[in-house]
Amino acid sequence: AQQDGFLPFVEEGIVTLVGATTENPSFELNGALLSRCQVFVLKRLDDEALGALLDKAEIHEAKPLPLEPEARQALIALADGDGRYLLTLSETLFNIGTAKPLTTKELGQILQKRSPAYDKDREGHYNLVSALHKSIRGSDPDAALYWLCRMLDGGEDPLFIARRLIRAAAEDIGEADPMALVIANAAKDTYDFLGSPEGEIALAQLVVHLAAAPKSNAVYMAYKAAMRAAKETGSLAPPAHILNAPTKLMKDLGYGKGYAYDHDAEGGFSGQNYFPDGMARRKFYDPKGEGVEARIKDRLDRWAEIRARRGDQG
Repeated sequence: AQQDGFLPFVEEGIVTLVGATTENPSFELNGALLSRCQVFVLKRLDDEALGALLDKAEIHEAKPLPLEPEARQALIALADGDGRYLLTLSETLFNIGTAKPLTTKELGQILQKRSPAYDKDREGHYNLVSALHKSIRGSDPDAALYWLCRMLDGGEDPLFIARRLIRAAAEDIGEADPMALVIANAAKDTYDFLGSPEGEIALAQLVVHLAAAPKSNAVYMAYKAAMRAAKETGSLAPPAHILNAPTKLMKDLGYGKGYAYDHDAEGGFSGQNYFPDGMARRKFYDPKGEGVEARIKDRLDRWAEIRARRGDQG
């Protein structure tokens, strides 16, 4: 509401809006205001830029930083792309009054380790969990472990990570490795039982298992396609032959008539139609043929041939 009230003054040129934020404007500004702004994205400083910033600090102070070359690089690494934080650290070093250049070890004793930049409820949170999920999908256990550790080191709730890993097991592994979902839930239960830090080992094992597992999103895609079909077809009734007929009237109406009990059929497969009358048969599940799903694909292909022959025999 505040942004809507501000909008007409920006639009008429009464107000020139200049803002800076650590948040993603796509999330924090409404579409109307954002469309009237030009967005400049400021990225983290690289090592070369941070080194130039230290050079300027030394010129300003008219003396060099009391650091050996390796310690100077360690200081840049410690800043983690943040120029303001680097200058704060350098100011501390200028004021310690030592003539002898410090080693990397001595630098670490003077300066405390900085907590990683990680907002658990902002864009950084979603960027890192997306990186974890996509590294698993891309079958890269090393990258996936790295992003897991980045999230844990940043203070992310391990159970939030476990929930996302369970989602990955269902969405990206699927029937290629059906045990992945069981292992994912077991890892969540293990963390619940052991707590931190022991329980985090189970999450690491799960990440490696998921990343190294064969991949298939066939069930996920089949679910979405079936949901679209369910919405399109509305309230079509099941075919009469698969309806139960507990009363004489229901039997007279044809409920259950002609139902084939699959266990009595040759090969345990009758090939009957289970879609609603008036709805053409649809194929939603298309196995990729990876891992365990290769055997599932063989069975479904064999059953499709039987179903086709049964249809031809009419």
